[in-house]
Parts: sequence; C-alpha cells; structure tokens
Amino acid sequence: MVFDGVGRPLRAEQRTIPQPGPGQLLLRVQACGVCRTDLHLLDGEVEIASPPRILGHQIVGTVVAGDEDEDGRRVGVPWLGWTDGDCEYCTSGRENLCPNARFTGRDIDGGYAEYALADERYCFPIATDHPGEQVAPLLCAGLIGYRALRMCGEARRVGLYGFGASAHILAQICRWQGREVFAFTRPDDVKAQELALELGAVWAGPSADAPPEPLDAAIVFAPDGTLVPLALRALAPGGTVVCAGIHMSDIPAFPYSILWQERVVRSVANLTRRDGEELLALASRAEVKTHVTTYPLELASTALEDLRAGRFTGAAVLVP
Repeated sequence: MVFDGVGRPLRAEQRTIPQPGPGQLLLRVQACGVCRTDLHLLDGEVEIASPPRILGHQIVGTVVAGDEDEDGRRVGVPWLGWTDGDCEYCTSGRENLCPNARFTGRDIDGGYAEYALADERYCFPIATDHPGEQVAPLLCAGLIGYRALRMCGEARRVGLYGFGASAHILAQICRWQGREVFAFTRPDDVKAQELALELGAVWAGPSADAPPEPLDAAIVFAPDGTLVPLALRALAPGGTVVCAGIHMSDIPAFPYSILWQERVVRSVANLTRRDGEELLALASRAEVKTHVTTYPLELASTALEDLRAGRFTGAAVLVP
C-alpha cells in the first residue's frame, strides 16, 4: 500500500519482491501496527521527502533472505531504521537524535506490504510464542510510551492524556511497577475509560477534569497542544509533563504560575535500540497484553481513518 503524496489515498501496487543488500534482511511481514505517526505522514504534518513510500514502522516478520542461516527467525522492526553511528549524538548514547537518521516508513519503505527490507542492526529478536499482531504495537506505541515513562523518573501517580495504543500498553507496565495510573480521554470516549479501568487505572475521566489527586507526572500522547496546560495544572510541585508525540498542535499561552514550583515540560523524540531491548524484556515480565483491531492489508486506509476518528480502543494492526 503506497503513499504518493499528501491528500491522496494509499494505493495498492504489485511489486517485485525486493532483494536484500549487505547487512539487510528480507522479511515476510506477519503484522504491521498502524500508528498516529502514519496519520501525520499522510497529512503532511511530518514530511516524506521522497514519495512514493510504503508506510508502516511497527513490523513483525520472519526472515526469508539475508541471514546466513535463513532459519525463519522472527524479528521486529521499529521506527528508527538507520543512523550514521559517528555523530555526537550516536557516540553519546542518543542515537534517537542523530541528524542523519532514517526512519522506517518515512525514509525507508515500511511494513504496509507483504515483504519488507530492514537493516539487521536495527531489528529486535521476537519470540515465536506470541501472535505477531499482539507484538506489533510494542514496536512504537510501546517503545515511545516506555521512553516517556523513563523521563518521569520515580513518579508514583502518572496521568496519561489520550488513552490509545501507547497508553493502554503503558498502563499495564505502570501497574506492574506499582504506580497509579490516571487516564484522561475525550469527553465522550466511555469505551477508552472503561478499558483504562479494566487495565488497572485508579481513575479515568475527560481530559478537562482535574484528577482526584495531584499527579507526579503526566504523559501527553494525544497530538493536542491544549492538553499541556491542563496537564500542568494537574501536577504536584516538581512534577513533569512529557509530550510523547512526533507532532502536536500549538501549545496555547499559559500563566507562569502553573509552571512554577519546579514543574517541567519536555518532549520525547524517536527511540534508541536500548529502549527497544529494555521494553520488550519488560513487557514479557509484566505480561503485557495488547488490545488490537486487525485489518487486512488492502484496508490500510480504512484503518487509518478509524484511528483518526477513534473508532476502536487499543491499537490497529494490518495483517497481510
């Protein structure tokens, strides 16, 4: 399913199966998660410099070529697809900020396809005892949530603004770690609130509502800048608001008084391979269960529009 340009629907195209180059793996795609970043790419809020491009960066696939053993092992492919390895960011453990990085589904053809190529160095081993569609959302929704949570330090009371793919994974991790989760949703999204409570949240309600207790940290997953002042108002002194999206609408002006007392606002950018290794191990120990709605590959555009409209809870996954 091919992206040709902003404002144009994804297009089905039959291509020759690609052949791996040095260091690459050819994967038969088992599942590919549908991410809000894909909507930002589709809408031009995050630029694709050289269309046409195959979207999709939460790929679970089996290796069919490029591996000396070609043993059918299973791997996961995340958003970060390549870095230069020698810039000041890569050499200081911050490869997520590499200025020359290439990203799966934006600079490199992704997983909205039956086959995909990936740089072996940026793939994660995936156990074979979990369905691919259950694992796929961990590879971005799970990863960005985990990186955002690391920025919250030892926060005990954590607010999650926007209870979608990332938040429903992170809520389970927080519960396993002994943290308290407060879920904030659209005013009428009763299903998301019910899912949050089912997954262990101690409170769930509309984003404009104040939580019953001040928060130690808040993570804003929804790409809505108006949520940042709301999250700041919900924080205890010394708390942190983490903006976890790759794109967000403008943050409105707010009084200094809600930032005062050493409150912090910061953002998350991309991920590192260390994040992936740690999150996948943690998700296994915490027995994270993803809630997924599956779509056949040819309904990729439908899945994206359902995501935009909030027609499902949890995550959407394409299954070729």
